[in-house]
Amino acid sequence: MAAGRLGLGAALGAALLARLGLVLYGLHQDGAMRVRYTDVDYRVFTDAALLVTEGRSPYGRATYRYTPLLAWVLTPNIYLAEVFGKLLFVAGDLAAAVVAYLALRRRGSTAGQACGCCAAAWLFNPLPMAISSRGNAEALVALLVLATLYLVEGGSVGKAAVCYGLAVHMKIYPLTYALPIALRLQSKPCVGKGAGGGRHPKFTLIAYPWRLFVKVLNRDVLLFGAVAGSVLAALTVVFYHLYGWEFLEHAYLYHLTRRDIRHNFSPYFYMLYLTAESKWSFALGLAAFLPQLLLLLVVSIAFYRDLAFCCFLHTAVFVTFNKVCTSQYFVWYLCLLPLIMPNVKMSWHHSVLLLFLWLVGQGLWLAPAYFLEFKGYNTFLLIWLAGLVFLLINSVIIVQIISHYQKEEHVAKKLKQW
Repeated sequence: MAAGRLGLGAALGAALLARLGLVLYGLHQDGAMRVRYTDVDYRVFTDAALLVTEGRSPYGRATYRYTPLLAWVLTPNIYLAEVFGKLLFVAGDLAAAVVAYLALRRRGSTAGQACGCCAAAWLFNPLPMAISSRGNAEALVALLVLATLYLVEGGSVGKAAVCYGLAVHMKIYPLTYALPIALRLQSKPCVGKGAGGGRHPKFTLIAYPWRLFVKVLNRDVLLFGAVAGSVLAALTVVFYHLYGWEFLEHAYLYHLTRRDIRHNFSPYFYMLYLTAESKWSFALGLAAFLPQLLLLLVVSIAFYRDLAFCCFLHTAVFVTFNKVCTSQYFVWYLCLLPLIMPNVKMSWHHSVLLLFLWLVGQGLWLAPAYFLEFKGYNTFLLIWLAGLVFLLINSVIIVQIISHYQKEEHVAKKLKQW
């Protein structure tokens, strides 16, 4: 135990130094080079925080599409130093790793195994390191999501609901976890083999979901829903009172009706781009949610007994099939990857091959995107084709993870104890 904690402390120390080094390098690059290291959203956050300190609405800053809570939290950017927000995001980044470590220990992993998973998938992963050090707030959402899952599996339903309400307020996507969390709370996990953790004949495909929904409204589910709903409602009422309709429009509704016609990893972008002026554009944008909703429903019912694995699949499916997909979205499921790594029984060669395919898929997209954005060439068709290839690669990876995932018996016993 002591050795495991020492290993985690050393990993956290090294990860902190690496992130602080990137923050310092970012200050140099921002001042010396034309291309800035700092994320453009960080400037938006800081400008919104400035407006808050002046007693004005953060939505006076164009493109601020976030909760006012974030602008409030970042007011030290104005009062102390502009780098405060980056340091806060780095702290949230490291705290997320600590919560993931604790969750792994609760799930039965050894201290060394838990530390190794957190280090490999998160602490020394270049993407989370870059995201937080460039001034993106995704690490705070990752921390709240991980805390929610950790507390749910530990039986602290009320505390989990508070974290969940905050997470949904910060970002809409954790709302998709509501169904698997409710299903998990209505039934104690059972010991079983495979990711699904249960044995249900194929002919119960309709009867089984119906039984789940009938049983779902128990005390824990009602408590979780009441507390999470109260937290979300309280924040919504307060900020609506302060900032009116523009708060609802920019913090919530914009993300539900967003139709981003700029090039991104989603293959939907080209369809939305070509139909931007069509009367069917809005309907097509809503229709893009249908594959997501269907897959999320199937994943919830099939894998809810292992909540961490279910939420990982949820997020991976949501990001892969979303109508807008950028690199920062990958952090949404990467923060959950450490929790499932010990149970993915896959050879190193197989794992490296899948990682290689994932990186190649991004490279195939980035090449035509570069020529479009920096050279002005018309590469929209190539970007769309690359997006389709990336969608296929991600789908293959998700299927491979499901097929190689084995919920070990000691994990089920650990989860059953609460």
